[in-house]
Amino acid sequence: MGFTKYTTQADKERVRMNEGIRAKEVRVLGPDGENFGVLPLRDALAKAAELGLDLIEISPNANPPVCKVTDYGKHKYEQKKKDKEVKSKAKVTETKEAQVKIGTSTNDMNIKASKIALWLREGHRVKIDLFLWGRYKYMEFPFLKERLERFLAIIPEGFKIADDIKKSPKGLSVAIERDLSKKPQNAKPKTQVTAPQDTAPTAETAQEEVS
Repeated sequence: MGFTKYTTQADKERVRMNEGIRAKEVRVLGPDGENFGVLPLRDALAKAAELGLDLIEISPNANPPVCKVTDYGKHKYEQKKKDKEVKSKAKVTETKEAQVKIGTSTNDMNIKASKIALWLREGHRVKIDLFLWGRYKYMEFPFLKERLERFLAIIPEGFKIADDIKKSPKGLSVAIERDLSKKPQNAKPKTQVTAPQDTAPTAETAQEEVS
């Protein structure tokens, strides 16, 4: 029985088999995992031909390379199955973005927090912006930071800070990632705080809630 030929150019570039193997000697494994030891390539090819199978290089970077005597069609099927499993387990992660504001409702805050928790469970990083406009831009940083931290406290999922709270073009921003070592938070804002009156924008007079 002759050796199997490559079916496509891609297969030829992906795997070496039979006369396409370049090493002078190889370590040979049998179709059932037998160890035939290190053999000159011509003897390994003869062994494969004797069994009516192909000689396929499975570890080209080993010294010497490792080859297996097996059916090429079976090998190709198993390799595709393995690649499919690896691909299915690979998670596509991205940075999601959410925006919160000062002075909106508790209900809206909880909806946003739940959405962020879902993103975290999916393995994404989440960048959260505290959007500031008008006079809010000139409030003291510690006061604004505390308002953003209030919102973080109601996210019902364990997380860690990936990028600390800092000023951003939109106002303040923070990036978080899921932390499996932490239990999900269950905290909810106790009250809906009213917006401040038209007075100087200071921490003492501003009474808004982050949303």
